Amino acid sequence: MQVTVRLFAGFRIGRFKEETRQYDAPVTVKQIVTELGIPEAEVGIIFINGRNASIDQALAEGDALSLFPLVGGG
Repeated sequence: MQVTVRLFAGFRIGRFKEETRQYDAPVTVKQIVTELGIPEAEVGIIFINGRNASIDQALAEGDALSLFPLVGGG
């Protein structure tokens, strides 16, 4: 199945901005995060098709996954 993965901020460094990738169903957000080498603890916001999602949520054919890192500051 095809999933569009969008990375933001520091997650793009050494990776990509947006890419349509092929996965065997079922695939979860956690599996994609692991495959991309992103530490789970650094993931701040997850959207699937523009809606808030969890790390354990499964994706469907044609979904768009957006991953944002934690934001720091003061």
